Amino acid sequence: MEYEIKHQGKFKFIEEGEGEPLVLLHGLFGALSNFRDLLDYFKHYYKVVIPILPLYDLTLLETTVGGLAKFVNRFVEARGYEQIHLLGNSLGGHMALIYALKHPEAIKTVILTGSSGLFENGMGETYPKRGDYEYIRKKTELTFYNPEMATKELVDEVFEIVNNRLKAIKVIALAKSAIRHNLGEELREIKAPTMLIWGKNDTITPPMVAEEFGRLIPNTELAYINKCGHAPMMEVPDEFNTVLHAFLKKHTAG
Repeated sequence: MEYEIKHQGKFKFIEEGEGEPLVLLHGLFGALSNFRDLLDYFKHYYKVVIPILPLYDLTLLETTVGGLAKFVNRFVEARGYEQIHLLGNSLGGHMALIYALKHPEAIKTVILTGSSGLFENGMGETYPKRGDYEYIRKKTELTFYNPEMATKELVDEVFEIVNNRLKAIKVIALAKSAIRHNLGEELREIKAPTMLIWGKNDTITPPMVAEEFGRLIPNTELAYINKCGHAPMMEVPDEFNTVLHAFLKKHTAG
């Protein structure tokens, strides 16, 4: 089903359900649709919140992973959320980690899936030439274990982004910022319970990345999902939701 996009000042977001806030942050080529199955399930247990991230609307100076984390903070403060469960996929995980480091008092749990922040195989040196639809299709397929997940609709969305000159510049700026903003040892400062849900077949942030996050962040659990790539909440939503719900139940009041 389609959900209402709500507005408060300059913020646009989806908010469904009641209870403790579960805030979802998508990645660089992500969209609200990435979390549809997760939202459908968890709105019955939590207040599920998806802010629409200004990936292409910030100034070039602010178009950094740190700039997006600051946006998340402004959004959380404007909405008055407290003790949030913060989930991020890919670049969204990177934002979640920076937010958790800067605002530990606001965080109840952190959930990472295919997160950047340590290492990722992005577009890299082979950033697509504009107009190369077949290249974009193949790159989009690499996000998943099952290439059929890269539907025409999804490929078209990515293709539109890289063929919009301004958006392409912002994407490159964010990708370079993520690589530069390597978190490393400072992750040891995150005290909130942290869940790592990782596709065993993720080629963008491979399993070794999850293991390194697990080594660096003190209070972590790691769950692998077999036959799954970089976006488990899209590719295997039932299994993802089961793992996530078991974790959240342990850290939810009542």
